[in-house]
Amino acid sequence: MASDMNDYFNKKKNESQKGGGFQAPKPPKIDFNMTSNKASMLWLIGGIAVILILAKPFVIITEGERGILETNGKYEQHALMPGLHFLIPVIQRVHIVDTKMHIINYTAKVDTVSVAGDGILLKPAITVLDKRGLPVSIDITVQYRMNAQLASQTVSNWGFNWEDKIIDPVARDVVRNVVGQYEAESLPIMRNTIALKIEAGIRSAIEHGTNSPAALASVQLREITLPQKVKDQIERVQVAKQEVERAQQEVERAKQEAFKKETEAQGTANAITIQAQAQAKANHLIGASLTPGLLKLEQIQVQGKFNDALKENKDAKIFLTPGGSTPNIWLDTKTNDSQKISSAQ
Repeated sequence: MASDMNDYFNKKKNESQKGGGFQAPKPPKIDFNMTSNKASMLWLIGGIAVILILAKPFVIITEGERGILETNGKYEQHALMPGLHFLIPVIQRVHIVDTKMHIINYTAKVDTVSVAGDGILLKPAITVLDKRGLPVSIDITVQYRMNAQLASQTVSNWGFNWEDKIIDPVARDVVRNVVGQYEAESLPIMRNTIALKIEAGIRSAIEHGTNSPAALASVQLREITLPQKVKDQIERVQVAKQEVERAQQEVERAKQEAFKKETEAQGTANAITIQAQAQAKANHLIGASLTPGLLKLEQIQVQGKFNDALKENKDAKIFLTPGGSTPNIWLDTKTNDSQKISSAQ
């Protein structure tokens, strides 16, 4: 039985070696014959695609930008507007410049030039000598943009770092000339005037003529940093002014009190004068009204009162004064009481 099994396996092995058994399929052959039209077309398309990728014969310019076309090292006179533009590879290339609003902040908080954000540049504060030679630090902000119509000429004349050659020197020079006309103590007081002069000076220097490379938007004077001894002196002056103002207020208050008392006293005197004048006028009127007939009538009336008194008290003694110049007196002998009956004027 064992020999029969060995013969069977040997037979299968021989058949497999002769090719009678199962064989794995062979991979298909690829024809790389470059003489065929199809292969040539594929190679041509692939080559063009590689050239386009590597050479990039076009450029896209977005809003807020301009393209400076350079042909064999020479800049074209007119800048490329936003949009799609084609160029000749190797021979031509395009430089993109930013025409959006730019800001330069001159601040004492930085020591070196740095970029704070898109279009925002930080530079050290401008150090200025005042009229007496004292150092003063000025912080300003300059807002500007490139003149888009003259972008190509600006780059051709000043290069791509034109801001460092135009904006920065002009700003520093104008600030020094303006602030140098004043003493340090007067700078805070004259702040608004100084700010207007600085902006007018920078604007005139940058936008002069018809071929201005940039348009100035605004200039803000943010801070004036004075020397410490000047600050101390200003503080002493302010304290002295406050003391003077306080003293003036006290004097003014005292004047008001004195004026009030004087007015009250004058009012009292006027009232007394008016009262006396009224009394005198009344006396004058009374005196003018006492005619002889009226005096006689008054005497008759007084005599009637005496008669009435005698009817009630027959023991009374009566003293008559002719003419009525003194009071008429009657004396009650029973009670020894003296009574004034009347007085006639």
